[in-house]
Amino acid sequence: MRRLIQLLLSPPSRFVRLMIAEKRLACDLATPEDLFAQLPVFVDLDGARYEGLWAIVDHLEGAYPEHPLMPEDARARADALRLLDWAMGPFQEAVTRKIVFEKASQKFTGTPVHRAPDMQIVRNGREALKTALGELGRLGELNGYLACRDCTLGDLAVAAHISALDYFGEVPWAEFPIAAEWYVKMKSRPSFRTLLADRVPGQPPVSHYAELDA
Repeated sequence: MRRLIQLLLSPPSRFVRLMIAEKRLACDLATPEDLFAQLPVFVDLDGARYEGLWAIVDHLEGAYPEHPLMPEDARARADALRLLDWAMGPFQEAVTRKIVFEKASQKFTGTPVHRAPDMQIVRNGREALKTALGELGRLGELNGYLACRDCTLGDLAVAAHISALDYFGEVPWAEFPIAAEWYVKMKSRPSFRTLLADRVPGQPPVSHYAELDA
């Protein structure tokens, strides 16, 4: 059986879970022995081990091409990869790390932070999130999904972060209805079922987290 060693609220792990589900692959989830190891780690049927996000993305797209997550159009491909890079770089640093990593236990994120949440850091993340949601709404209105008319790696990467934020009720959806439309479309994809079933012991999600129309 395939195996993914991952952290429940870590966006790179959530992104790979979405990829695997979009590829229609059966895969067991495992918790790492070392929270600070290079994660996620994907082990395929032949026992080959792929460590880190980029190695896994390259392997899944190459080994399982039946359900591609990269558009054929060159410009759309570039936009999808730009969104993937943005989500796992600037967005993670400006938003996710300042909100999710502050509020969640380190055993579910892998963050080295082990203290009470710093609410000033959280507030800074919330302001950065609002700016990002405005841009996501613009892209969704322009393209249907974010990079083009089809769901791509870029959508999955951004949704991996948004889903972690939404778990804590940190996304002001009422202020950004167009971005909300895009996210409802993402939540409605079969691949999202695995994420919507997530429950952190002692820290349940907000009531609307798994609702497909909210």
